[in-house]
Amino acid sequence: MLTIAYIGNGKSANRYHLPFSTKLKDKIKVKTIYSPVEEKNWARIEGVNYTTDINDIYGDPEIQLVVISTPSHLHYPLGKEALLHGKNALIEKPFAETSAQAKELFALAKEKGLLVQCYQNRRFDSDFLTVQKVIESGVLGDLIEVEMHYDYFRPEVPRSVKEFSLNTSYLYGHACHTLDQVISYFGRPDDIHYEVRQLLGKNRMNDYFDLDLFYGRLKVSVKSSYFRLKERPGFVVYGENGVFVKETKDRQEEHLKAFHMPDNPDFGIDLPQHYGTLTYIDQNGDYHEEKVISEVGDYSRVYEGLYESIINGKDKIVKDEETILQIEMLETGIQQIQKG
Repeated sequence: MLTIAYIGNGKSANRYHLPFSTKLKDKIKVKTIYSPVEEKNWARIEGVNYTTDINDIYGDPEIQLVVISTPSHLHYPLGKEALLHGKNALIEKPFAETSAQAKELFALAKEKGLLVQCYQNRRFDSDFLTVQKVIESGVLGDLIEVEMHYDYFRPEVPRSVKEFSLNTSYLYGHACHTLDQVISYFGRPDDIHYEVRQLLGKNRMNDYFDLDLFYGRLKVSVKSSYFRLKERPGFVVYGENGVFVKETKDRQEEHLKAFHMPDNPDFGIDLPQHYGTLTYIDQNGDYHEEKVISEVGDYSRVYEGLYESIINGKDKIVKDEETILQIEMLETGIQQIQKG
C-alpha cells in the first residue's frame, strides 16, 4: 500500500487528484490533507485526516508520498520542502517556473534516494490515446502534420487580469498539458517556432500561444486561445494517405465538473457523436471514411504508475528529462513577452 498526503485542498486536489487516487483502494491510502486554512467548499472524505498543521504530514513516518496541488508559484518551494523532509513528491503542472528549479528538484531527489515527478495526467486523455491508436494503425501513412488545439471562449479571464505574471500565463498554465503530450509521444524536436502573445496588449495577460515543433518533415502544432467562440478540433492528424479529425476533448473533466465521478461505469466515455473521423485512401486506391471508437481515458493511471515506481521500483512514467525539456520550452516561449 502506498500512503499519501496532499498539500492543498482546493479544486486541483478535489477535482483532478482525489477521485483517481481514492479509486485505487487496493494500492493507495490517502491519509492526510493539509490546507493553511480550513477548506469548506469541498466535501470531506471519510477516514482522511484534514489538518491546518503541515507537520502532521512531515512528521508522519507512514506517509510516503506528498502531492503538491497548490498555486504554481508554490510548486518548487513546497516540492523542495517535501524532499528535504524525506518524502517522495508528486508536483502539479507546471512543475516549476524555471528549468534550473526543475533540475535542482531532480538532483535533490536523487541525492536522497527519493522520487519527484510531475503530474502529467493528460497523457491519459481519451482523445490523445485515440490519436495514438490511429497513427499506429498505419492507415494514414507517413505523418506530415499534427495540429493540437485547446481553445476556450473566456474573454472575461484576460480582461480581468491587468498585468502579466507567470501565475496567470496561458502558456505556463495550459501548454504544460499539450507540450507534454507531444514530448511523451514524439520526443525531443529538431526545432521549435514560438508565437506567444498578449492579445489585449503589452503588459497584459499572456492569453494566446502557437508553437510549431519540427521532427524532420513532420510539424506538430500546439495552439490555444481564450478568444475562440467556436473551438477548433482537438486533434487533426495528416498523413500521406489520409487524415484523422477528433473534434471533441476527453470527457473526464466534463464529468468531474458535473460531479459524475470515476466510480460510474460510463465515466469519461465518449458517445458515438464524440468519435473521431478517419478518412484515407487504401493501397488499392479505394476511399474510406469511418468513425473511430474512442479509447478510454483514465487519470488514475498516473497513480498506478507512482505505486509501481515507489513500491515496486519500476521506472517513472514521466521521465525527468521530459519535464526539464518542457520547462525549457515554456521558458523560451515566455521570454518573447518578458523581453518585449
